[in-house]
This record gives sequence, structure tokens and C-alpha cells, in this order.
Amino acid sequence: MTGFFTLFHKELIRFWKVSLQTILAPIVASLLYLLIFSHILRTHVVIYPDISYIQFLIPGLVMMAILQNSFANASSSLIQSKMSGNIVFILLSPLSPQEIFFAYILASVTRGLMVGIGVLLMTLLFFNIPLHQPLFIVLFAIIGGGLLGALGVIAGIWAEKIDQLAAFQNFIILPLTFLSGVFYSIHSLPTNWQQLSYLNPLFYMIDGFRYGFFGLSDVSPYLSLSIAITFFLATALLAISLLKIGYKIRN
Repeated sequence: MTGFFTLFHKELIRFWKVSLQTILAPIVASLLYLLIFSHILRTHVVIYPDISYIQFLIPGLVMMAILQNSFANASSSLIQSKMSGNIVFILLSPLSPQEIFFAYILASVTRGLMVGIGVLLMTLLFFNIPLHQPLFIVLFAIIGGGLLGALGVIAGIWAEKIDQLAAFQNFIILPLTFLSGVFYSIHSLPTNWQQLSYLNPLFYMIDGFRYGFFGLSDVSPYLSLSIAITFFLATALLAISLLKIGYKIRN
């Protein structure tokens, strides 16, 4: 286990050394989203009884920060290691593909949670928000961060250049995140768009996470949890398989 913890520690140091960019900047960006959207829509949107739009928005922004930063951590680390050539030192070490995968995932979830907790604490200074089921909050935060971390590993393995990684993030991760119900309830959408939203795995992350605060959700939280776990296991198996065969990381 020494190698696993060494790689995990290395990944923690990597993002912490530039915490101004990796931690503080995403927190500020989320607060700007809250400021802009709450100012524009708070008097026009009513989603749940006795819950203001600002309260509704906060859990979505927290979860969005967790998801995006978990993906960014794993994907950026792998692509940088590939481009600089130092990934060879990881591949030559006596680490199994599972150990490499979980070291990257654990570091990604850690960064995502740090940013998410930072956003939540900053918003709690100004707004009150209930905590209905804290266990669901923790479960969806960890599973969601793990899922996006696994996708980050896959993207980092697949991409050969920074622009390919940027395309993966801009054309897959970003649309899935913004169309997952962060800023709205899917019941406010036309029927066709509602059905399309059910195909988005990140919708279940956001909806289940929000249920932990309010006890209200667009779909059953247990359904969301089962779908979240299923997608995490599927992406984890794919990422580990790519590491085993050395796809685009071994000559």
C-alpha cells in the first residue's frame, strides 16, 4: 500500500501547490454564478413551496463544483504526465492498475470536496439552507466526484494533446453539467426535454444531492443513487481496463 499512498500524496501536493487556481478560483466562479442567476431569476422562478430560488440553486452549484473539479484534477494530471513523459515512472512502479486508478480517484474526490465545501460554507454565511438527509449529501458528493474522476482518468488516457482534452470537457462534460438541472427543475421543461434529461447521468447526481438538503426531488433519491453507483462502476471498470492494456500510455 506504500506505493498507493505515495501516488495519492503526490496528487494531493500537485493541486495544493497551485491552490489559488485549483481551489480558490472555482469557489469564486461558483459564487459569481449564484450572484448572477439569483439576482436575475429569484423573483421569476418558484420550484418548491417554501424554498426560495437561491436556496434551490445553492446545492446545484455545490455539486457542479464537485463534479467539474473532480474531472479536472484527474484529467489534467494524466495529460500533463503524458506530455512531460514522467508517466513512465508511474508505469514502471510496482503498482497495479487498480492502485493507480484509485489513487487518482481519491485525489480527485478530495479536490472536488474541498471546492464544494468551500462554496457551501461561503453561501451559508449569507443564506440559510436546511439539511434534511446529510447521509445522502455525503453519498452523492463522493459518488459524483468518483464518477467524474473516473471520466477524467479516461479522458486523460485518451487525449494526446491539451486541445483534445479541452474538447472532451467542452463538448461532453460541460453540456452534461449545465443540462443536469443545476439552475432549474426538469419539470419546468417541455416533455421532450424532460425525457432527454433522464438520459443524463449527472442529472441524478444533482437531483439526489439536492434531496439531501430539502427532502424533495424530481425523481426517487434511491433511483438516483442506484444509477449513480451503476455509472461509477461502469466508468471505473473501463478506466481500469484502459490502464491494464496501457492504451495510449505504453509504447
